[in-house]
Amino acid sequence: MRLRGVRGSRNVEDRRGRRGKAGAGIGGIGLLVVLAVGYFAGIDVTPFLQGQGPSIETQAGSPRELSAEEKQAGEFSVRVLATTEAVWSGIFAQHIGRDYRPPVMVLYSGVTSSPCGNASGATGPFYCPADRKAYLDTEFFSTLSRQMGAKGDFAAAYVIAHEVAHHVQNELGILPEVNQRRQAVSETQANALTVRLELQADCLSGVWARSVDGMLEPGDLEEALNAARKIGDDYLQKRAGRVPQPHTFTHGTSEQRSRWFATGYQTGDPGQCDTFGVDQL
Repeated sequence: MRLRGVRGSRNVEDRRGRRGKAGAGIGGIGLLVVLAVGYFAGIDVTPFLQGQGPSIETQAGSPRELSAEEKQAGEFSVRVLATTEAVWSGIFAQHIGRDYRPPVMVLYSGVTSSPCGNASGATGPFYCPADRKAYLDTEFFSTLSRQMGAKGDFAAAYVIAHEVAHHVQNELGILPEVNQRRQAVSETQANALTVRLELQADCLSGVWARSVDGMLEPGDLEEALNAARKIGDDYLQKRAGRVPQPHTFTHGTSEQRSRWFATGYQTGDPGQCDTFGVDQL
C-alpha cells in the first residue's frame, strides 16, 4: 500500500513504550496460545471485551524504547487510520448528510485497560463503543503474518479498516441496536447476529479499500482477501482440528468474509453492505 505523503492521524493514543506489570495477565507464548484458542476454537470473546472475563491489572512503570519494528508498525497504523478518516468523512457528508466523528486508535503493547474490559494480546484488535476507541496491539500484525498465514501490509490495513468499520456501525446506530438484540435472544441466535455484524464490517472495509484504490499496489487486494479467508470461523476451527460448528460461528466462514469484503470493494457503496436485510449470507 502506497502511504508515502499520507500524514498520520492525530486521533491516536500511543500507550506503547510504557513498562507494565500484569496482575492476572498472560504473557509471551501464553498470549499466542489464548489468541489461538479464541480464533481457532470459534469462541466468542465478546464477554471478555464487555468486562466479564479475567481481570488484568496494569501498572505503569519506567518508559522503554520502542523497537524499530514497533515504530514502523505504529507509523503505518496512524497513516492507515488517516485514510479511513478521509474516506468516511466523505461518505458521511455525501450519503448521510452529517459529519463523521472518527474514532481514536489506542496503540498498546502487552496489556491495557478499556471501558469494555481489560485488553491483552489474547483479545486481538477490537473496538469499544463505550469510549469510541479502537484498540490495537501492533504485535498482532506479526501474529497475523507468521501464525495465521495472512501476510502483507494490506492484510494489516484490512484489520484496521475492519475495526474502524465497527465504529462506523456505532455512529450509524447499528452496533447498539444489535447489542441490545443479542441480549434478548439465545446464544445461538446472538452468534448469528454477531456474524451479520462482522460480515457487514468486512463489507464496509471493502468500501474503504475501493476508495483508496489509487494507493493499492499489485497483490494488495489479494492480501486482504486472503486475510479474510484466514480468519473465517470454519477455517480456524478446521485448523484447530475441530469439525466446523456453524452454531458457534461469530465472524462468518472464510467464503462469506472474503465475499462480503469483495462486495464492498466492487460496489464502493455502503448501501450494498446490509447483511441484516438478506436471507442468505
